Amino acid sequence: MSSLRYLFHNPFARIHPLPAGTYHFQSPPDAPHQYRLHLRLDPGGAGLLIVNASTVLHLNQTAAEYAWHLVRGTDEGEVGQTVAARYRIAPKMAAAHYRDLKERIERLSTTPDLDPETYLEFERQAPYAAPLSAPYRLDCAVTYELPYLPELYPEAVRRVRRELSTGEWETILDRAWAAGIPHIIFTGGEPTRRADLADLIGHAERLGQVTGVISDGVRVADSKYLESLLQAGLDHLTLLLQPESKETWKGIGNAVAADLYTTVHLTLTPDLVPSALSLLDRLKDMMVHSLSLSVSEDRLGEVLQAARSHAAHLGLPLVWDLAVPFSRFNPVALEVDKPAEGAGRAWLYLEPDGDVLPAQGHAQVLGNMLSDPWDVIWQKAQASAGK
Repeated sequence: MSSLRYLFHNPFARIHPLPAGTYHFQSPPDAPHQYRLHLRLDPGGAGLLIVNASTVLHLNQTAAEYAWHLVRGTDEGEVGQTVAARYRIAPKMAAAHYRDLKERIERLSTTPDLDPETYLEFERQAPYAAPLSAPYRLDCAVTYELPYLPELYPEAVRRVRRELSTGEWETILDRAWAAGIPHIIFTGGEPTRRADLADLIGHAERLGQVTGVISDGVRVADSKYLESLLQAGLDHLTLLLQPESKETWKGIGNAVAADLYTTVHLTLTPDLVPSALSLLDRLKDMMVHSLSLSVSEDRLGEVLQAARSHAAHLGLPLVWDLAVPFSRFNPVALEVDKPAEGAGRAWLYLEPDGDVLPAQGHAQVLGNMLSDPWDVIWQKAQASAGK
């Protein structure tokens, strides 16, 4: 996830800022290119514009105000009059500034390979360096159940003694939206074992959140089940590749055919070393959109690097900051030595009982998203990240 600062010269006197809050824009269904914008306005007037839940633009008050009109769909002429009155500039100049920003953001939204630093004249900022009022993403492990085990792993039972109900998860999604978190990923365990997964996606969709699912892909081999998730509003899917599973390969094919943004995660094990690069070739041929890689053992580091290099050769973008549900290759793995950069700041991880961790694999419990005040949870998250 890239983090950028918008250079918008502001020679004007201090103007009372717009109301703080989270604002959402979804392109119309008949638009040739679908994209989403989330604008988070801070009390001081500065803003955070998140484009397609992937590119983050930090805006000063003036730029944030133009972005506010953009997500609200305000007419260019009205923007010119309103901004001119607030900042004492010519209406034509204000309208021109708005039109320019609108065209550039729309172009960025629909052109994945466009470099914002060059095209938008943004100054690149170190990731996670700017102060945040909330993370960009919440990884929700809605269950620790796995399809091939009759019972939970003992470690999972020790940490989580119950799973939240549909209504409790919906309350958490409401609280996340109120806090300004625009991106929800449903993970596990195997989230498709929850009969209410489509309902949870639908609830997040109605709020305006971008939603993703991380799954082993077996259920989405059933095109009708995949369609139910798409109808609920699913935006992207990460499938855990099990090379020996015909259902997983079929699930990948179904997702790509449905024009759903599809990432495939491959855990490299000793058994897969001989076939690793050919697996990537097959994924490229299937037209998956991006790739996530990990290894089952530290000694496979050279194999991982070779796979990364081959992915780059194939033009498969690598995703590095997604949670990986525990599985036969990654049994629970609830504790790690050093969480990835961005843990506790760019994203948080929720266990099936609502407990909040800075990230998957982090042992520290920051509170419970269902019962503890968000401000308290976020303060602890910032402290855990050293900010």
